[in-house]
Amino acid sequence: MTEPMSPAHATFMRDVIAGLQRTPKTLPCKYFYDERGSALFDEICELDAYYPTRTELAIMERHAPALAQHLGPRARIVEFGSGSSVKTQLLLDALVDPVGYVPVDISREHLLATAERLRERYPQLDIQPVVADFTKSFEIPASPEHPASTWVYFPGSTIGNFEHDEARRLLARMASLAGRVGGIVVGVDLDKDRATLELAYDDPAGVTAAFNKNLLVRLRDELGARVDVDAFDHIARYDATRMRIEIFLESRTHQSIALAGHEFALAPGERILTEYSHKYTLPALTDLAAPAGLRLAAHWTDPDSLFAVACFDVDTATED
Repeated sequence: MTEPMSPAHATFMRDVIAGLQRTPKTLPCKYFYDERGSALFDEICELDAYYPTRTELAIMERHAPALAQHLGPRARIVEFGSGSSVKTQLLLDALVDPVGYVPVDISREHLLATAERLRERYPQLDIQPVVADFTKSFEIPASPEHPASTWVYFPGSTIGNFEHDEARRLLARMASLAGRVGGIVVGVDLDKDRATLELAYDDPAGVTAAFNKNLLVRLRDELGARVDVDAFDHIARYDATRMRIEIFLESRTHQSIALAGHEFALAPGERILTEYSHKYTLPALTDLAAPAGLRLAAHWTDPDSLFAVACFDVDTATED
């Protein structure tokens, strides 16, 4: 007897089928991060060409005290897509008497392991992990202590993975969680030259290619799909008009992906979109956040203006 599919895998299956039925075909980038995908992304972060992670980390190392000063004492931090929370530790170390930390992540095992590790590092801090897909509505638990402010922390330039309308809705949910006193802190990759961007997402060693193709590995190993992983190429191209990197899996041959009774035919050269990575200017990001009632209060960049950490306050004047 076949074991029933878990709710998480059933959702994965539905999302994949829906994406492959579209024109052009897509696969959701949120499924990059299984155990192998997370390990590959850690390798990507060590590549010379992949500047975002180390640049944002350097910004936080230098400017976390200034950011903490703006957030103020007795702050509660809610982090979307917390991962290993490395940058978060720099923020928590700089804060004065933080009263809570709520990491939110779709990967239950990784989230709970990270939360336990952070409890050892911050024994006085109330840590309440939430297993959730932050692209959808969810609730955060009530805080045992009354925080002076609530801040949603969204590092890693993940905001760039969303189309602008989706990003606006996400920012609005963040503003709602922050409430009347607080705001959001977001890491954002700034627009720059094509060569730097394309090299960051298509390294000569092929680590980013393996990371992209791991989506197909997951289809095969977890969902039982029939798919020839080696019959696809990794493609990363910068669209200057839309200011975004577009990442695809491109079919080398006439082939098909078979999944749960469906056959998805692909022609040679046909592409499956797996990720957008939008790049921003600070004025463009400010305009994106404004409909959510968010006002740019402070920002910090690296010396080469590759990346920015931006702090937005909830603008209560817009509520009247």
